[in-house]
Amino acid sequence: MARQLDEQIAGRFPVGQRLRVLDVGMGQGTQALRLARAGHQVTGVEQDPQMIAAAREELAGEPEGIRERVRIVQGDGRDTGVHFLPGSFDVVLCHGVLMYIEEPDPLLAGLARMLAPGGLLSLLVRNGDALAVRPGLGGDWAGALTAFDTTTYRNRLGLDVRADRLAELTSTLAGIGAPLHVWYGVRVFTDTAADGAEIPADVEALLTVEERAGKTDPYRSVAALLHLCGVRG
Repeated sequence: MARQLDEQIAGRFPVGQRLRVLDVGMGQGTQALRLARAGHQVTGVEQDPQMIAAAREELAGEPEGIRERVRIVQGDGRDTGVHFLPGSFDVVLCHGVLMYIEEPDPLLAGLARMLAPGGLLSLLVRNGDALAVRPGLGGDWAGALTAFDTTTYRNRLGLDVRADRLAELTSTLAGIGAPLHVWYGVRVFTDTAADGAEIPADVEALLTVEERAGKTDPYRSVAALLHLCGVRG
């Protein structure tokens, strides 16, 4: 996903431009720190105090110049309008958040308002059109049959959450003024890997295969996750 995001940033903004990035639901700050290391000014919004503590710990180990480029705000991603002015950011990230929100449309509309004209909105969501793939490949036939007719599922944390369908998100993005520009699949072949599995020696080849599959039909349509990039008109 990081490679996909970098591809879109490189294709949309001049080389060397320091971008204003908003990372909503930043978690432990993986993407925020990566983009700060690349020279961008990053604001992360996170609600979970444990995640914020983990992000601050990671940030503390960075050089001063990188630490100065990261701001962390504790808050709900649905309240961006409380903290920031419309059009304040060139790039807005919302990765792995929508599955925890029962009604995501207000959140998405708020994120779109944060974008400057021509800004990039990057969403990472669970693929509601491929929920039967994981149980099917695992031999859970009852689970696979149920997954065909729903957009809810139980994640690896044991939480009942929701997925999004590509067609519905495409319509939503058009309606909030950030129409879909491109979409990718994420975890096409590796979704069934066990949590904590050892990183293979040929990880670079693995990433290259996943990157190729993530932008190639029909593979990307059955990926566990979808990475959608909308552009503010």
